[in-house]
Amino acid sequence: MRKSVIFLISLYILFTFSAVKDPISQIISKMSLKEKVGQLYVVRPEVLNKNLTPEEVNNHNDNGVIAISPDYLKQYKDYPVGNFILFGKNIESPEQLIGFSEELHSMGTIPSLLFIDEEGGSVSRLANHEAFFLPRFSNMGALGFRGNEEQALRVGQTIGSYLNYYGLDVDFAPVCDVNSNPENPIIGTRAFSEDPEKVSQLSMKVLQGLRDENIDGCLKHFPGHGDTKTDSHKYYTESLKTFEELSECELIPFKTGIENKASFIMTAHVAYPNVTGDKLPATLSKYWLTDVLRNQMNYEGIIISDAMNMDAILKSYPDDVSAVMAIQAGIDMILMPHDFKKSFDSVVKAVKTKKIKEKRLDESVYRVLKYKQERFNYLGLNKE
Repeated sequence: MRKSVIFLISLYILFTFSAVKDPISQIISKMSLKEKVGQLYVVRPEVLNKNLTPEEVNNHNDNGVIAISPDYLKQYKDYPVGNFILFGKNIESPEQLIGFSEELHSMGTIPSLLFIDEEGGSVSRLANHEAFFLPRFSNMGALGFRGNEEQALRVGQTIGSYLNYYGLDVDFAPVCDVNSNPENPIIGTRAFSEDPEKVSQLSMKVLQGLRDENIDGCLKHFPGHGDTKTDSHKYYTESLKTFEELSECELIPFKTGIENKASFIMTAHVAYPNVTGDKLPATLSKYWLTDVLRNQMNYEGIIISDAMNMDAILKSYPDDVSAVMAIQAGIDMILMPHDFKKSFDSVVKAVKTKKIKEKRLDESVYRVLKYKQERFNYLGLNKE
């Protein structure tokens, strides 16, 4: 009996000591609620311009923020957002982008992550920008047609090289969707192939190439946007496949990505009624994000939503509803709500009223801060 008591006390001391010694947990324990919530957002820089409406913020071409002002920093104190995504309207020249990246990285005591869409082909914010003279690639479908893994590696290395030079951190690529429905209006040749094994092989080579140049990738769009007939940017979108059918096709590249220690997986705003029995998009589905991706597929990285200003979400789930649902479902990072402040305030309120448990919030904050520590070594802990 005495030995059992001593053993239990020893375990308690061990676990308590371990928790105290964990520097990331220590940081989280000292953060305000707003600071925690801010780490879970990836937003356009325009959201901290108090003079812009949400419609102006989300305009693709106008009202772009290209530098940090004193008024901008004042807004940051009220809404300490932790991460940014850059678009063409945030980019003026190579010199401006380098300086702007440095400013955004250093806004808070914890560095910001900077994201961009640079898939190669039609979705390339830098390579297709008139101020930049960068290598341009065909859509990944053309690469998939040739099926050359060495070429896929070089594509990733090339894109990674110039993204790293301009101060970016994470590329929203590779596309891991399988082009399994010829009627799909949004994925198409952005995907490598209609063959899931080929998608797995080539997407992992692109990911490896990005990482070779100190840029991380993000696999998208889980559990698969390839077998849809509508564009989730504009409409409710669904796939009628069963779980077994998805397992034999769409899920295969994501399984491969998890085996390759993917750091980020982006969700699809796609419903799978023949799997879940409802019309809930995967982004808001605890079944898909927690039961399947976390518990069945053993994914340990960061789950990030697709843009929450897309109509597949926004038309049915307002910003103050979708953000809370997404976190409850298992999302770690919320990308581009239509009305950022409305979304942010709803999460703060949900934690205060225990609609979102603070333990659940802290789980996501921990994943984000752990990734940032590994990337930036802002705690000075990484050994040379």
